[in-house]
Amino acid sequence: MKEGVLNKIYSKEAICGVVGLGYVGLPLAVEKAKAGFKTIGFDIQESKVEMVNAGENYIGDVVNEDLEEIVKSGLLSATTDFSQVASADCVCICVPTPLDEHQQPDISYVKASAESIVPFMHKDMLIVLESTTYPGTTEELLKPILEKSGLKCGEDFYLAFSPERVDPGNLIYKTKNTPKVVGGITPECTDVAAALYEAILEAPIHKVSSPAVAEMEKILENTYRNVNIGLVNELAILSNKMGINFWEVIEAAKSKPYGFQAFYPGPGLGGHCIPLDPYYLSWKAREYGFHTSMIESSMMVNDRMPEYCAERASKILNRFRKAMNGSRILILGVAYKQDIDDYRESPAIRVINELEKEGAEVVYFDKFVAEYRESGVVKRGEPELTAELIESADLVIITTAHTNVDYDFVQKHATAIFDTKNAMKHVVARDNIELL
Repeated sequence: MKEGVLNKIYSKEAICGVVGLGYVGLPLAVEKAKAGFKTIGFDIQESKVEMVNAGENYIGDVVNEDLEEIVKSGLLSATTDFSQVASADCVCICVPTPLDEHQQPDISYVKASAESIVPFMHKDMLIVLESTTYPGTTEELLKPILEKSGLKCGEDFYLAFSPERVDPGNLIYKTKNTPKVVGGITPECTDVAAALYEAILEAPIHKVSSPAVAEMEKILENTYRNVNIGLVNELAILSNKMGINFWEVIEAAKSKPYGFQAFYPGPGLGGHCIPLDPYYLSWKAREYGFHTSMIESSMMVNDRMPEYCAERASKILNRFRKAMNGSRILILGVAYKQDIDDYRESPAIRVINELEKEGAEVVYFDKFVAEYRESGVVKRGEPELTAELIESADLVIITTAHTNVDYDFVQKHATAIFDTKNAMKHVVARDNIELL
């Protein structure tokens, strides 16, 4: 059985399926098609399916021309019809794994995807979960659902976990050249999944002994960052009380050639991974009577940063004899990181919410995000960053360090600036700038 599916992969005769055509799924589907595999993308959103089939890109990390070319060539198509899973040999699940209102993992999308696949499974099929989740999901949740097909994992079909490592906006590492970790239910599952990624990517494939190891590895990556960002956020708050420029402290620490990796403070954590992944682990840890005290402490620090930034903004306004209530505040940047259009879990939006709770009139400018939707409400940004717009604000707050902003121009026309990202580090005139 193993040789049969491996031969299909090596000869590029295997048909690939990707469930979920978002920030992870679409780039993966494109790379599969570019590698020569006929690829079918599955999504429940008709709008995404229509755009893919028209060769219209909606993900920043996908090259428009690549998508258009592979769609025209017939190597990539999209559908909402999950019965087409029956024609696929290898299926990757790349659906969201958000938190629910109780900050617990919501794996309903993973479960629904698995249940949609079950009626159309066949022998020799490879299924890989890429969605970030808690250790145990692949074996404890996914495997029992898939075996309802009547097929036995490791004998009739292959199942593995391979965590996505998408970093939106990264100019160096994309899906194609980022090393991949793979852990299967059995050694054969691992081998088949690794063979697929080796045929698609230009990056090393790192095999691990189980899906749980691969799931924990992904949690480690982002919890490591969460904890270290929590550390620098806490030290930034302390340094402000002590009258110390913490950004200068970090630059000085970076001069050490070993034993230090720079992390930077900010208004909070954004994106789908770093703010969420530690919650998966903390939730799962409680099953074992274990409390992840260090992780939970860093999460508390990071979660409070938007509120802290609003408090600092209020103090700056007070110096100008302005109350927060009724003040006009201009936010620069609502994307969760610089130079991308992704605002998932963006701390900038939480800062806006905190300011509006206190009665501030908040407007924003972000060339990458013309509008955003939150709780069913659409908020539109300002079309241009004009002198009039800047001068009309009692306070300008920089919450995303986009590189397409003329910060000297901002400094020249702003009454007061609260720079939470040190985006204005190269601006010489600094009388009206305060750093986080």
